[in-house]
Amino acid sequence: MALLTGKTIVIMGVANKRSIGWGGAVSAAKQGAKLVLTHRSERAGEQIRKLLAELPDTSASVVRCDVTDDASIEEAFAQIGESTGRIDGIVHSIAHANVEDLQGEFVGTSREGFLLAHNISAYSLVAVARAARPLMTSGGGIVTMSYLGGERAVENYNVMGVAKAALESAVRYLAKDLGKDNIRVNAISAGPIRTLAAKGVRGFNDVLHTMQEKAPLGRNVDAEEVGDVTAFFLSDLSRGVTGEVIHVDGGYHIVGL
Repeated sequence: MALLTGKTIVIMGVANKRSIGWGGAVSAAKQGAKLVLTHRSERAGEQIRKLLAELPDTSASVVRCDVTDDASIEEAFAQIGESTGRIDGIVHSIAHANVEDLQGEFVGTSREGFLLAHNISAYSLVAVARAARPLMTSGGGIVTMSYLGGERAVENYNVMGVAKAALESAVRYLAKDLGKDNIRVNAISAGPIRTLAAKGVRGFNDVLHTMQEKAPLGRNVDAEEVGDVTAFFLSDLSRGVTGEVIHVDGGYHIVGL
């Protein structure tokens, strides 16, 4: 039996085929999960519906959810609850910052830009966990996506690195709160991957080259590899693990920048 057979998994943050969230969706589907994918805009929803044809089970449902709006989050999970009865896991692959805040000096970050990055990239996990909790009646796993810039000062990552640090801390506090409900909360610190969001980071190609040169595995990682670890965190194989941040970066984090 596949790892996620009989489990309903909500995937949040798929923008296109290159998205890390899509890697999680593909891996979860291969492991037998029933999927619900969320989107913020109609354009993103149309893109997701086209991608569903590539999944082993094309019966996945698509629900609108704007994580900057608490009412939208509540409405989305109410709709998911009505159609599925319960959920067993969530993949939170959502982050955003203004392009101008991903270059130059961090000290120049505006108040508005700082709050925007934290609202979408970190607080959204808290809001989603709160809305999903009543539906996770059999426990389960919540997985979010981070990056090394949350631990170290990475050039041009700036406010997003600070938001990722907040996200990783939120993982620990949520794990503490939700453990009583047998809900595990973990994060994956993924190596740099060519996603739509990565285009906004100046010098991203240099980051890829450096990782390939210095990582113990001697290469970059891809969304499929991150997706497979995501499936592990969603499965019962990780039933004793919560509050963790695991690196899927070819070992780059152990050798420094």
